[in-house]
Amino acid sequence: MLEMKKQIAGITVAGAVALGSLGFAGKVEQADAKGSKKEPENVIMLVMDGTSAGATSLARWYKGENLAMDEIVTGGVRTHSAESAITDSAPAATALSTGHKSNDKFIGVLPALVNTPGVNKVKSKDAYRPVANVLEGAQEIGKATGIIATSEIQHATPAGFSSHVTHRSNYGDIAEQQVYQEIDVVLGGGKEALSPGTTKNARKDGEDLLKVIEANDYDFVESRDELMKSNSDKIWGSFAPSALAYDFDRQASQNQEPSLADMTKKAINTLNKDEDGFFLFVEGSKPDWAAHGNDTIGIISDVLAFDSAVEEALKFAKEDGNTMVIAVSDHGNSGITMGNVNTNSNYPEIPVSTYIDPLKKAVMTLEGALKQLKPDRSNMKEVAELYGLDNLTNDQIASMKSSKSLPAEMAKMLADRANIGYSTGGHTGEDVFLYSYGPERPTGLIDNTDIAKSMASFMGFNLEKMTDKLFLNAQQEFKKKGYKTKVDVSDINNPVFIAEKGNERIEIPANKNIAVSVKNRKTITKTLNGVSVYNGKDFYVPQDAVRLAGK
Repeated sequence: MLEMKKQIAGITVAGAVALGSLGFAGKVEQADAKGSKKEPENVIMLVMDGTSAGATSLARWYKGENLAMDEIVTGGVRTHSAESAITDSAPAATALSTGHKSNDKFIGVLPALVNTPGVNKVKSKDAYRPVANVLEGAQEIGKATGIIATSEIQHATPAGFSSHVTHRSNYGDIAEQQVYQEIDVVLGGGKEALSPGTTKNARKDGEDLLKVIEANDYDFVESRDELMKSNSDKIWGSFAPSALAYDFDRQASQNQEPSLADMTKKAINTLNKDEDGFFLFVEGSKPDWAAHGNDTIGIISDVLAFDSAVEEALKFAKEDGNTMVIAVSDHGNSGITMGNVNTNSNYPEIPVSTYIDPLKKAVMTLEGALKQLKPDRSNMKEVAELYGLDNLTNDQIASMKSSKSLPAEMAKMLADRANIGYSTGGHTGEDVFLYSYGPERPTGLIDNTDIAKSMASFMGFNLEKMTDKLFLNAQQEFKKKGYKTKVDVSDINNPVFIAEKGNERIEIPANKNIAVSVKNRKTITKTLNGVSVYNGKDFYVPQDAVRLAGK
C-alpha cells in the first residue's frame, strides 16, 4: 500500500454547485462538471441509510430552511436487488460500491439468485464470487481511503465498501478484512468486534485486531477530543462498543462522541494529505434504525446530522474543484408521510405548524429517552416528556408503565399528535433522490449500480478489471501451476488456503492481506495488494498471491 502522505499545495477554487431543487426560496448554482481533467481526483460518497423522500421533506420543515442536500439534487436512483423490488442494505451497498446487484444479506459478492426483471443473470460457477469495490480500486491506484459510519463500522453499508462475505451478520470476517485492507481512516462504532470476548459480536477466532491496528501505526482514538487532536495520517476511531448515539441524544448526553460532520471533516483533512487523492465513504446509519421503529424524532435527528456531513463535503469540494460528491439513500424505509388517517379530508387546511410543533417538544429520540427509564418505570412521565409527550393523563401514564410494547406505543403516540403516517416498519421499494456535485457527477434517473461505475470511471479504473486483479480463484490458479491445493477449515474461524508442490508450501489465511511461502526451509511472508476471501465454496486471492507460485 502506498504511504505517500504529503500536503497538497495550490488548491484550486471551483465556483460550482450542482443543479438543485429547493424546498425554500434560494438560488440554484451551476456545477463546473465539464471542465478540463485535473489531478488528483477525489470522491466523497455519502449514504443516508433507509431514508425515504418523506423523511427528508419532514427534516427540512423541522429545520425551517433548506437542507445542504437540496442544493445538489440531480436525479433519482432505482434501488431494487437481484431478487426483490425492496432491497436489504447489504445488496444495496454491494450495488453502490461494486456495480453489481446481489442478494439479501450478501456483501460484496455476486448473487446466487436473479429473478428481478432487467438484472443480468449470473453463471452458477460465479455465484458468491467476490467483486471489487470502489474503495479497493482507489487504494490499488494509490489513493488514500476512508470509511465512516454512525453504526458499527462492520454494519452492512460500510461493510459493503470494505469487505466480502456471504452474510452481513458475519462481523468477525468483516472486521478482519477491514483491518487488513489497511484503510487510512476508519471512524465509527463497533469496537466490540475487534477483540475476543463474551459479547454478541466479540471475536470468535482468538485474534485481537486492536494489536494489529496498533502494529500498523494507526492513531487509535475513542473520543471526539482525541479525534480532533490527532495529527496522524492513519486514524482508527472506535467511539462505542456497538453503534454511536443518535445525534439529538449525542448533543443531550453523549457529546464525548464526535458528530458525523466532525468525522467527515477530520477524515477529509487527513486523507487530503495524500498527493494522489482520496476516496471517502460516509454513512449516516441510523435514520434507517429510527424508521424501522417509526421513531419520527430519530429520523429527523439523523437526517439533519447527515445533512451537516454533506455540507462539510461540499465545502471541501467547492474549494478543491476536482472532487465528486455523491449523496444518496440506499433504500426507503417505513413509508413515512406528513399526513395520516386523521388528515384524510381536511389536509388542505392543516398548517405546517400542526405537524412540526408537537415534534419540537422532544429533546431526545425514542432510544435516548428510554435509556433514562428506571427499571420500575417510576419516572415514566419524565421520560415521556423527553420524547415530547407532555400533558399525559394519569391513565395514559399508568398504561405506559405496564405496556409490553412501550417503544411502539410511544412512537405511535407522538406520530399521531403530529399527524405523521407510517405504512410499515420495514424497507420500501420506491426510487430515492440522487444528490451529486462536481466533475463528471451522475445525473438523471439511474440505477444504484451506475453510481459505482461513475465513481470508478472518474477515478480512472474499471471495476471488472479490478475484480480480475484482486479476486482470482486460488484453487484453479495454483492447480494450473501443478500445485496440490486444499482449504484447511479445521479451525472454522480461521480458514487457510494451502498449495503444495515438491518442497514448497504456500499458506494464505482468509480475510488477510498476507501470504506465507516456505521453500527449502526458507520462509517468506508477503504483504498482498488486497485481502483473500473464502466464501465457503471457493477461495479467492489477489493476483500477486498467485505470482508466489513457481512455474
